[in-house]
Amino acid sequence: MHRFLGGPPLAVLGRLVMLSILVGVILAAIGLDPWNIVESVRALIVHVWRMGFDVVRWLWRYFLLGAVIVVPIWFLVRLTKAPRGG
Repeated sequence: MHRFLGGPPLAVLGRLVMLSILVGVILAAIGLDPWNIVESVRALIVHVWRMGFDVVRWLWRYFLLGAVIVVPIWFLVRLTKAPRGG
């Protein structure tokens, strides 16, 4: 069970709960409703379409800002976990 879950069951449950809350806050901030997710996604797409390319520029800016931190950290983590030897 430990191997399947990727850690102790209670720790995994705690991480899943925290991540679910974080994602829920983010989705609520962009206007998604958990009780009518299909209609909420459709309304979000229509809203984004109407806003035009400003959204693309906005997302690109935040993507670059986050990538400046995330990609080097990811790369360093991958280097430290690389297999050693031949």
